Amino acid sequence: MHPNEIAEILDRPHSRELLARDVTRLAYVAQDGTPRSIPISFTWNGTEIVMCTTKNAPKLPALRSNPAVALTIDTEVHPPKILLLRGQAELDVVDGIPDEFLQINGSYEMTAEQRAAWEAEVRSLYDGMVRIVVTPTWAKLIDFETTLPSAVEELVRQRAERQNA
Repeated sequence: MHPNEIAEILDRPHSRELLARDVTRLAYVAQDGTPRSIPISFTWNGTEIVMCTTKNAPKLPALRSNPAVALTIDTEVHPPKILLLRGQAELDVVDGIPDEFLQINGSYEMTAEQRAAWEAEVRSLYDGMVRIVVTPTWAKLIDFETTLPSAVEELVRQRAERQNA
């Protein structure tokens, strides 16, 4: 998929809405060769999905061995809106707490006191974190208004052909 095609999909209003959400599902291949899909907080910086995790997270050796990932960001309403992304995970070990981690968790409803306590706890627990950065190399938006899953698109096409025959 060409970068301009990806950019066009990611710039659609529904995509921008989904990229502003808090949680994605990260799919990767675990060290034992089996698939994993985990919910993880993220932020979109305009070109990359950034997720943060502990330096001892079990997913890190797997991502180092096989950085190919898929991400799903979706809604819980009907009709659902679904953004599917693929790319390669780049791992960036950082000292302290990445700004993205604080930004990601800034959207949860907390009082100022709760936020201060949460941030103090985070800073006392982590001496560093790993930023998991994914630049999309493939994207598909499914909104069930203008776009459908490819298998459903095929069924719609086949039905139209039958009706026109």
